[in-house]
Amino acid sequence: MPETPAYPVGLRLAGRRVVVLGGGTVSQRRLPALVASGADITVVSPSATPSVEAMAHAGEIAWEPRRYREGDLADAWYALIATDDDTANAAASAEAEANRVWAVRSDDAEAATAWTPATGRTAGVTVAVLTGQDPRRSAALRDVIVDGLRDGSIGAPHRRDRSGGVALVGGGPGDPDLITVRGRRLLSEADVVVADRLGPRDLLDELPPHVEVVDAAKIPYGRAMAQRTINDTLVEHARAGRFVVRLKGGDPFVFGRGMEEVQQLTRQGVPVTVVPGITSAISVPAAVGIPVTHRGVAHEFTVASGHLAPDDPQSLVDWPALARMQGTLVVLMAVERIGAIADTLVQHGRDPGTPVAVIQEGTTATELRVDATLADVAGAVAEHGIRPPAVIVIGPVVGLGTDG
Repeated sequence: MPETPAYPVGLRLAGRRVVVLGGGTVSQRRLPALVASGADITVVSPSATPSVEAMAHAGEIAWEPRRYREGDLADAWYALIATDDDTANAAASAEAEANRVWAVRSDDAEAATAWTPATGRTAGVTVAVLTGQDPRRSAALRDVIVDGLRDGSIGAPHRRDRSGGVALVGGGPGDPDLITVRGRRLLSEADVVVADRLGPRDLLDELPPHVEVVDAAKIPYGRAMAQRTINDTLVEHARAGRFVVRLKGGDPFVFGRGMEEVQQLTRQGVPVTVVPGITSAISVPAAVGIPVTHRGVAHEFTVASGHLAPDDPQSLVDWPALARMQGTLVVLMAVERIGAIADTLVQHGRDPGTPVAVIQEGTTATELRVDATLADVAGAVAEHGIRPPAVIVIGPVVGLGTDG
């Protein structure tokens, strides 16, 4: 007897309660799309990956650090059941059935009332493919359709066999559409993806189930996978014959420690390819209407790291020299130290009335822009609760978008 096909439908979850049981890699891969849908998401899990924890710290989701208990699916419209406890999964599935909540189960598709399709997005179109119990075929067909939409033709899947090696791929500032064409192609060919928190998280949802995702998320002042461990992970997988994509935010060589990874891989004899990405230092200001240069306003721009305070003896930034420059100053990783940076710039000659824009999570659905001046930017950051990651732009170009 032929299999009964699933009925395809698009769920409009904005403002509606969604419950995710489990905080592991399955949830990590599915959550960004749910966040982008505008759903009111609660994750129930005793533990969580660093990326899931980061979403909770950023206020994108609510996280209850405990095990599932009956009643957790009350008033939910949709549920993702992805714990490592078979008994809990079965109980949650039964609760979903009793309350008519559409539920996906990562451990038992047959017991689920909903299936997650292989999805892709391009040019404002969402492609979703279901092929029953064959997720690899779904992913392959999805890739064919998405590629055809991008280049205007429908062709064969572009995945090809690769021997072990590593590609350092700059994922851009956060919007999945801002990764380069080459970066996206290599990502579709990966056996293993080692992903940063600041990379384009939505792209992880497009990976077929057989791709191993290694969470290298680095939460400011929280848990972190040591750089040496990341390097060792890349080498280990590549030597095992796997093709590894190291998915990084922005550009691998702009405050991304990409060269450290290249050097380690080269010393170990591992083939490595570097795929440049769009750095947030330029793209995030542009996305909110701020050009880093403009004729008659700014003839140069400087990008500086603010991860160390100006008076820190380990800082390599010449802040007095930057204060004397007339152009645009873009500062990354500086939310906690913007007060000291602003004071130093003013002390060495910058006008305290110089416009400043602080853009949190630029190019993503949770983007937030706050405008201030050097004199009051520290207070504005505190008042609006700005959190990393954020790009800070200092200079007269900040006012161009509002001045017409």
